[in-house]
Amino acid sequence: MAVGKETLPSAEEIIARLHALGSPEARAGMARYGIDTARALGVPASRLRPLAREIGRDHALAQRLWNSGIHEARLLAILIGDPRRMGEAAMDSWAGDFDSWDICDGACINLFRKTPFAHSRAVAWAGREKTFVKRAGFALMATLAVHDKRAEDAVFRPICRSSGRRRRTSATSSRRRSTGRSGKSANATGR
Repeated sequence: MAVGKETLPSAEEIIARLHALGSPEARAGMARYGIDTARALGVPASRLRPLAREIGRDHALAQRLWNSGIHEARLLAILIGDPRRMGEAAMDSWAGDFDSWDICDGACINLFRKTPFAHSRAVAWAGREKTFVKRAGFALMATLAVHDKRAEDAVFRPICRSSGRRRRTSATSSRRRSTGRSGKSANATGR
């Protein structure tokens, strides 16, 4: 299926093509890297990038592929999504759907960092409880630190503060549990 600007494929056609590209061996390899394969087809990333180039930017199609819930369709959606059309609500929705590190990191690196909301979402997500949303906050922060050459250091302080508060609270709680409320070690008090 040669995809040209005259013939835009439907989400169903692309998903059928993804099924044809998948293999049980690649799917097993994904599982070895900690990727949940319940909704995966076993399509290597090396096959997704050329397909994304064939399709080009198509945000409406990206949203339909994302909504399929299929792992590789979501990876492809990340590659063809248009950052100019990705709003904060959509970013929050997609982040809430993250169920693996490769989808989370791929969205931050290839799509979310290019939106005008990247910094605000990194701050918001870094303080969240949900594992992959929190990861997205830090992945987006790291991606922005590398790619946003014009950003001043001050832009990253809120992200660091949001993560530091949680770490200090957690460390303080651990210290209190191990040493007692006074902060003295159990050995120092003779207990």
